[in-house]
Amino acid sequence: MRLFLASLIMLSAPSAHAQAIVAASAPVDTSVTIYRAPFDTFGNRPTDARDPLPWLAGYALISETREIDVPAGPAVIRFPGVAAGMLAESVVVSGLPVGVREKNLDAQLLSPRNLYAGWFGRPVTLRREDPTTGKVREENAVIRSAPGGAAIVQTDHGFEAMTCGPFSDSIAYPGVPDGLFPSPTLSIATDAPAPVHVRVRLAYLAWNYNWRADYVLKLAPDLHHATLSAWVTLASADVTSFPQTMAAVVAGKPNFSDARGGNGDGDQDLTYQCFPSAPASTPPPPPPPPAPGMTMDAMAMAAPIMVTARKALVAEAENLGDLKLFRLPQPTTVAARGQKQVALFDPRTIAIDVLHVAALDDLDGTTAAQLQVRTRNRNAEGLGLALPGGKVRIMAERDGHALVVGEGALEDRAINDRVEIGTAQTPQVTVKQTITARTKTTRTITATISNANPFAIRFEGTFKQTAAAAIQAPSSPLVLVDGHRVWSVRIPANGRAVLHYHMSGD
Repeated sequence: MRLFLASLIMLSAPSAHAQAIVAASAPVDTSVTIYRAPFDTFGNRPTDARDPLPWLAGYALISETREIDVPAGPAVIRFPGVAAGMLAESVVVSGLPVGVREKNLDAQLLSPRNLYAGWFGRPVTLRREDPTTGKVREENAVIRSAPGGAAIVQTDHGFEAMTCGPFSDSIAYPGVPDGLFPSPTLSIATDAPAPVHVRVRLAYLAWNYNWRADYVLKLAPDLHHATLSAWVTLASADVTSFPQTMAAVVAGKPNFSDARGGNGDGDQDLTYQCFPSAPASTPPPPPPPPAPGMTMDAMAMAAPIMVTARKALVAEAENLGDLKLFRLPQPTTVAARGQKQVALFDPRTIAIDVLHVAALDDLDGTTAAQLQVRTRNRNAEGLGLALPGGKVRIMAERDGHALVVGEGALEDRAINDRVEIGTAQTPQVTVKQTITARTKTTRTITATISNANPFAIRFEGTFKQTAAAAIQAPSSPLVLVDGHRVWSVRIPANGRAVLHYHMSGD
């Protein structure tokens, strides 16, 4: 199969419309506020890097200021360069001398694919180049197929599939079909009594955006302190860039639902195919997983990432009702099909507790404990600020090198909330429970916790699904935490701890 780009040759201009058509100026200023995907689980939702969503599931509130010379009488005012994912029904235009009669989003962009589709059933000029001599000859043709698959044209010789013969084929078009624009364009209809120059404010929602918070927690050797740093990644899969815009993200769970799907502009190239298809070749191996912290549900794992120096750009938190808004303090560029990272806050030292936990609810067998880091979101612990949900990578220093020892997730946490970050199970601490005796109404259970680490650990075994009255005669005291019985014990390096208890019931 050979790929060719269609020649975009414009031989005549489109005809004029009966009513006046006016283009608004480029945006004087813009702001982009990005909301997370409603179902985002902050890294807990399983994803496959080889088969991500083809779009971003969050959305953005975009606001623009533009200037317009509104003519008297009926007119169509066009706003070029809006987001292609605009939800046209959400558009609010303020500042016009008269009301808006009609709103349309013209998102069919001028591209080889759309140009070919727009000229279906109409005459074009077929250009054929002999690859051996370089000579080009032209002949009349009519497009007879849609842009997907083989490009079929009708010539004096009959129906032909382009580029399937000895020549390299391209198409010269006599013009641009109506409805194709070089950038996504909003059109509104007005009917002003007199001409006037106005400055208007355009606000709308657009899909195909998202953002995510990522945390790095570097444990101190004493395991009672850590350095916490956080980054916010903004992502856009839209085809429109917003340079030097005031950007912000909103944390929390606003109620938003929308049934839109697809990937925005899609593939706008035109690919010529011959048929019958050649046998499929062996597919290439899947790409490696994206770098930690960079997986956004769509887009562009190959998209450029712009990282701004931590000291230069740190998000500022503001209250937004029950939500939190994090605003970038200076204008930045929200690039088309791009990502940008900014610091959520400066790195800070916080007080923590590191322990291993496991559920002891009627367990009969062996499992690994889970490493957990706990703290409180208070000034006393070095925090005291809103923490949006996101992935957390826990690191520790070993032999002078920082190594990842676990990865967990953090839900949205307000000031004074308790913070618990659980990671994957760690094989260094194992939990074994066995039923040593059984009667009609009671089972005798032994829980053995083994610590293979070269240092002492703190372990907590919880009974979250077992009624407190069902646990009888424990060999060590159990404390009550959030309504659940908990066994808390310190286990020495390469040591173990044992709990015996009876459990009533079947």
